[in-house]
Amino acid sequence: MAVDGAVLQAVLKAYTFVLLWMSVSISVILFNKWLLAYSGFPFPIALTMWHMTFCSTIGFICIRVLKLVKSHNMSPKDYLQRVMPIGILYAASLWLSNSAYLYLSVSFIQMTKSLMPGLVYACGVALGTEQYQWSSAANMLLIAFGVVVCALGEANLVMKGLAQQLIALLFEAARLTLVQILMNSKGLAMNPLQSLYYVSPACLMGLALPFVLVEAQTFFTNPPVIYPSVFIANALAAFALNLAVFLLIGKTSALTMNIAGVIKDWMLIFFSFYLFHAPVTRLNLFGYAFCCTGVGIYNYQKLQLLRKKALQKTKEPAAMADQEAATTNGNQNGKTQASKD
Repeated sequence: MAVDGAVLQAVLKAYTFVLLWMSVSISVILFNKWLLAYSGFPFPIALTMWHMTFCSTIGFICIRVLKLVKSHNMSPKDYLQRVMPIGILYAASLWLSNSAYLYLSVSFIQMTKSLMPGLVYACGVALGTEQYQWSSAANMLLIAFGVVVCALGEANLVMKGLAQQLIALLFEAARLTLVQILMNSKGLAMNPLQSLYYVSPACLMGLALPFVLVEAQTFFTNPPVIYPSVFIANALAAFALNLAVFLLIGKTSALTMNIAGVIKDWMLIFFSFYLFHAPVTRLNLFGYAFCCTGVGIYNYQKLQLLRKKALQKTKEPAAMADQEAATTNGNQNGKTQASKD
């Protein structure tokens, strides 16, 4: 009974983190869509810069003032080589993905995000962190076909928004791959507060030039009406999402997040339809079913790979113990034979 109670408690805790992440993520996406497309603030770069300014301030206070988390004490050279490329890619991804909300519905944007596993896999193959496999490539083509069908069925498709969203996904896939190469492989894995402290300022610097070139003139010529409470709430929601992602992966796994993400996307399609009256066609849903099938196969392949690696890890100590025992027995037999001689 005690074992059953512990299992039940673990399951409830996992579901709690899943529901927390899904709720915060959905809230942030719908909040950003409303702010950019309906509230009279069509400035995605300025909004992203505000998020990064807020997150950089929180990170600085937590690490340098309150000392809640230790810093990695990077040298300026390490920061430029390891963090700045990630920050610039993150800036481009956030800028373009937020810009897409001006032209595309939330439901269609979520459908295009099904491409992420394929893009991460392609970037991994290109940069040497993944091995090419025909089965994985065929699965990614299945997902891509589903997204094409979704686009064909989109009632209010704007090519500029679609291009921005696809390029944003490509930048995000490259960022995730570079995190693995430049940070994780060097033992510089970061928790959310460390990520805010290091990556947010780099992202903010990466957004400065696009803001000057694209939005600054309009922003300062016809400044929008800004309600501080709304923007503080929006920034707090973005900060809460960072924490929710960390808690979900830390307490469950990245695979759980991928599976929960599919459910979250279906919920966002529903909310987008009823809140913003974004039309969803049967062809949209048919294409997205293809995407979900491909993502499901991808998650299954990842699960099998994780199980295979775990099995190999358990076999390796046993094999080493057997080898050591055989070596010891061989040495003992050799000594016995020598004493007889």
